[in-house]
Amino acid sequence: MGGQRVTDLVWGGPLTSTTSAQQAADLARLALARARDRVTPAMRACTRHLPPQMATMAGYHFGWLDVHGHATKAAAGKALRPALAFACAEAVGGRADDALGPGVAVELVHAFSLIHDDIIDRDQMRRHRPTVWKAFGVPAALLAGDALLAAAHLELTRPSCRRPAACVEVLTQAVLELIEGEATDVAFEKRCDVTLAEYRVMAAGKTGALIAAACQLGALAAGAGPKRAQRLAGFGHHLGMAFQITDDLLGIFGDPQTTGKPVGGDLVARKKTYPVLAALTARTAAARQLRAFYAAEGAPRADDVGQAVSLVEQAGGADAARDAVRQETQQALAILREAVDVNTAAYRDLTALADLMSARTA
Repeated sequence: MGGQRVTDLVWGGPLTSTTSAQQAADLARLALARARDRVTPAMRACTRHLPPQMATMAGYHFGWLDVHGHATKAAAGKALRPALAFACAEAVGGRADDALGPGVAVELVHAFSLIHDDIIDRDQMRRHRPTVWKAFGVPAALLAGDALLAAAHLELTRPSCRRPAACVEVLTQAVLELIEGEATDVAFEKRCDVTLAEYRVMAAGKTGALIAAACQLGALAAGAGPKRAQRLAGFGHHLGMAFQITDDLLGIFGDPQTTGKPVGGDLVARKKTYPVLAALTARTAAARQLRAFYAAEGAPRADDVGQAVSLVEQAGGADAARDAVRQETQQALAILREAVDVNTAAYRDLTALADLMSARTA
């Protein structure tokens, strides 16, 4: 993001003097590594109970299997949502293992959403290899996503999960909001009058809902009361907004070698992302040219896409998006300070994860 990291501006307490930006990044990476180590065996066990074809596609998506079902070690997800669930469980005085069921559930829902999202967007590559629909076909991929969604809810009904009814309700509501957000995002592609206010509602559902649920479920599973768990959901909501806007920036300006996706992929699909919408509202020559690009019919040429990337930057879209990421992260951390003890390792992990989410490159 350039300059001071977002959380350098808002960290208080022991982090101000003892945690540098590099130390914060290291804390976040350790939290993610612990989450992957904790959640992966449980996810493998869960997906083994799926129908054989579904299990193969799930293993392929998670990087455990190749297209033939043979063991492999491809790039895997970051386990961000389980990491948030585990840290929120610890932040309210519980253990990370209290949130194992919710951690598995939110990661399965995330996988369901990615598999279906790749079909909707016709994305052919994810994590540097063909997407599930490209490897196995659209019908099979749709069913694989459905199976993972069902498995996620089943995970919350197991005896090890505390307060299963409340947890299932939280997850189900998050899924409904996610689906509505995705549907709205698709509808935006056919409209030329989308506003930033409408974008925020869409992003809150598409991305914010599941990240908020991860935080809330982690707290509930560790015994937190409904009000405290809801505050942590608010932390997750704003964090999810920052995450989505950062994702929008990567969809235009990200390095393909790091993201695994082509430069300007969102512009090819003429998606109404935050930097694009901010740029389109500017009263500049660059904004006018960008509006013409979005109004044109047919698939854009590679040269046109490259020019559109520059126009978003010139019209101020990138700077506006970076400012929005900073503001959402500050709001998230303000809520976090009110919800948990700032003198704990869990608080430091959550703050470091927030920093990593807002400054990520993939």
